[in-house]
Amino acid sequence: MFQLPTISFINIIDMLVVAVLIYKLFLWIKGTRAVQLLKGLVILLVATTISNWLGLYTINWILKNIRTMVVVAIPVVFQPELRRALERLGRGKFFARPLVFLGVEDTTRIINEIVRSVLVMAKNKMGSLIVIERETGINDYIETGVKLDCVISAEFLINIFIPNSPLHDGAVIIRGDRLAAAGCFLPLTENPNLSNELGTRHRAALGITEISDSVALLVSEETGIISAAHEGKLTRYLDEKTLREVLTDLLIPKTNSQSFWNWRS
Repeated sequence: MFQLPTISFINIIDMLVVAVLIYKLFLWIKGTRAVQLLKGLVILLVATTISNWLGLYTINWILKNIRTMVVVAIPVVFQPELRRALERLGRGKFFARPLVFLGVEDTTRIINEIVRSVLVMAKNKMGSLIVIERETGINDYIETGVKLDCVISAEFLINIFIPNSPLHDGAVIIRGDRLAAAGCFLPLTENPNLSNELGTRHRAALGITEISDSVALLVSEETGIISAAHEGKLTRYLDEKTLREVLTDLLIPKTNSQSFWNWRS
């Protein structure tokens, strides 16, 4: 007969604290690109274990050596995330609320507000760039702008992009049902095959969608043309109907239906 180990009250507190810290760490990682890197590490570990079970010794040896190199490279690869985690911990913001997950009704309302604002800005040739965060967090670029954390409305979006206003010269980033920040700086695409007609806004929209699954909407200041970028692809000359279909298809995915974005591409 075996004897069950005794668990004291201190042990329970210890386990609860560790569980809460791990839970908060996962919530924080969801707001960064680090989650994609962690997925790669998990796949590497699973592949190493499977190759060992199957007796694939050469592959297993290669994967083990790669794993050793990855362990050494982790501090370098995760340097921005580690730095921000320590900064958040020092400022007492490590336990900030996580990303907001919306239902269909709330997402539809946000889509309506965005479409309404984009149509007004296109009619008046107001240059604008709106980025909608999805699963891949883009905290790096939210921190480059002015934090707002306010309710999304067409009127507010239009006011931000009024020429010569303090925040009109950057991108607006939407997270969940909140307008997270404005005046944000985005990375430019390095694609050398783009047309010379595309300006900085188009290149910034493509740049942010190349490194994340975000959706970027922009209005040309010269022509008033509405464009949308996703996965490094740009679709131009959108009207109200097609713009709404693009946002609905990407933000409210429907099963067993043809993707409008793939059809446009």
